[in-house]
Amino acid sequence: MSEAIKINLAGIEMRNPLMLSSGIMGSFSSSLNRLSEHAGAVVTKSVGLEPVEGYKNPAVINYSHGLINAVGLASPGARAFAEELREYAFYSPLIVSLFASTPEEFARLVEFFPFVDGFELNLSCPHVEDAGLAVGSDPDLVKEIVMAVKRSTNKPVFAKLSPNVKDIVEIGKAAEEGSADGVVAINTLKGMKIDIFARKPILSNKSGGVSGEGIKPVAIKCVWDLYEELSIPIVGSGGVSSWKDVIEFMLAGAKAVQVGSALYYSNRIFYSLKESLIAYARMKEERLEDLVGAAHRR
Repeated sequence: MSEAIKINLAGIEMRNPLMLSSGIMGSFSSSLNRLSEHAGAVVTKSVGLEPVEGYKNPAVINYSHGLINAVGLASPGARAFAEELREYAFYSPLIVSLFASTPEEFARLVEFFPFVDGFELNLSCPHVEDAGLAVGSDPDLVKEIVMAVKRSTNKPVFAKLSPNVKDIVEIGKAAEEGSADGVVAINTLKGMKIDIFARKPILSNKSGGVSGEGIKPVAIKCVWDLYEELSIPIVGSGGVSSWKDVIEFMLAGAKAVQVGSALYYSNRIFYSLKESLIAYARMKEERLEDLVGAAHRR
């Protein structure tokens, strides 16, 4: 019955619709290998051309409904990261997340990773300058970035979108016009937390990105709206912690679903979600792919 939970995402064959979200497990193949045993695909932490130290601690804090982080796109740089990823075991497909400031830089990054299965473009990180949301809020620039990357690779390219823009559908359409193979919705929301005793922001960067179960309704609405307007696949992301969340995202229009903050509470989350999805498909006697967008048809 595990055949019923397989999906094809823009040509990437996945044994289930579950993907590791970018930025959760650091930059080491050993961590990615462990999670890839049960995930349908793995997305790496975002990497740029040069090493980035990131922000000082505290960079990640817990709150009652998720996490707030301002890691700052810390990465070892493309050359070193490519060498590290040579140790990836490919139990499941590998997608590398890229960040840069210009279309030309994005295109150059692709050249370091000819061995991976696809690319995710970080156009949505809310707490860095000259990258992420800084470039991902301009539809014309988003289109140019996607076009530049597509000219540099024949691998699938996914644009990760932000909920912190005026119109996420406009940005999604720009990515589609640039020939993106899919979009990922959503990255984190802007947020912060203040220590009431110290009377100052807790994060060293003052503000950061909010993730976890608290942002799921926002993510569901974004996926719904994008599905209404786009013809390319959508990957849902934001607040997934149970198999019911996965089904909800798929009914809203997501072909696959990324899991991130839930790993802070269970390192077995991919196994438990996978087994629950198998049981659900068996109970309903249908393929998960048939659920994609089904709520729009009722």
